Amino acid sequence: MKRVRINAGKVGLVFKKGDYKRVIDQGTYWLGFNEQLVQYDLTRPFAAPIAAEILLEDERLEAMLHVVEVKDNELAVVVENGNFKQVLTVGRYFFWKNLLDYKFISVDRSKIEITEEIDTSWLSRPELSQYIRLFEVAAYEKAIMLVDDVYAKTLAAGTYRFWKNDTTIKIAKADMRQLQLEIAGQELLTKDKAVVRINFYTQYKVTDIEKALLENKDYEKQLYIAMQLVLRAYVGGYSLDELLERKESIAEAVFDDIKTEATKLGVTVLNCGIRDVILTGEMKDIMNQVLVAQKKAQANIITRREETASTRSLLNTAKLMEENEMLFKLKEMEYVEKIAEKIGEITVSGNGGMVKQLKEIFSVNK
Repeated sequence: MKRVRINAGKVGLVFKKGDYKRVIDQGTYWLGFNEQLVQYDLTRPFAAPIAAEILLEDERLEAMLHVVEVKDNELAVVVENGNFKQVLTVGRYFFWKNLLDYKFISVDRSKIEITEEIDTSWLSRPELSQYIRLFEVAAYEKAIMLVDDVYAKTLAAGTYRFWKNDTTIKIAKADMRQLQLEIAGQELLTKDKAVVRINFYTQYKVTDIEKALLENKDYEKQLYIAMQLVLRAYVGGYSLDELLERKESIAEAVFDDIKTEATKLGVTVLNCGIRDVILTGEMKDIMNQVLVAQKKAQANIITRREETASTRSLLNTAKLMEENEMLFKLKEMEYVEKIAEKIGEITVSGNGGMVKQLKEIFSVNK
């Protein structure tokens, strides 16, 4: 006989010649001949020393244990005293009752949605995150979700988690902000065969994400090509001079024409316009020559107009002076005054004849 003691928080299994006999909890006991005692800590999971089916035949021992069965495509989240403890995969597990408060959350991994009551903070734990697929959609984005290449739903901004299994999940995103498309340096031929390079811009937004991503491939490239074709068609209908004069009206016409095509792509065109019309080197020289010739012609016209006006003014003045002798004398005095401004001093000599002559000059004969 051998006396043994089981302390609080412990439990013992009695074996005789390797065969399970009974379970004993806190207290003092006597063991018979050839009996052995194996003690277990109630705070730790129980690892069966022999086949679990044999141990569970003891109803008292079975009542002291949580038996957790985890099947294929399942997980079990162990919560100990309200806190995440561990994740159990396929197998059978035993935990002692009474001392610790255990909760076991069963997870079905054959589905993709996480519908179990699992704290969000636990999903980031390494033990659990390895079984989860994570997708993030930015605040300015929307996304479509494909399950086994079949459209499932549209996702708004946020963080999404799904169970990892054999089901394929794909996420396609689209930027929902106002975007700008640039058609830079596009060489086009005008109606009068002039080659020009045009920088054109378009502002647009994705308004139908399903149509943009599911019904169209590379909707941005398709919008770019559509803008090119419409722009080419309109520019080809104008001469170079008309194009330079009517840039704004052409942009409005392109805008009206592209709206329908853009709707088919799931986008809405908000605005468009011609930023620059750039002439090639030879065409630029020709236009410069034309501009210089035009300005010279305008300068010649202005010069001739001024000369004609001046001559007409002189003719009118001469007629008035011919009809009015006093006006003629006033004009003489005006010119003498201008001459006097250029003379520093006048020296008069003789017998006063010079003064008399000046008097005669500036006096009016009556």
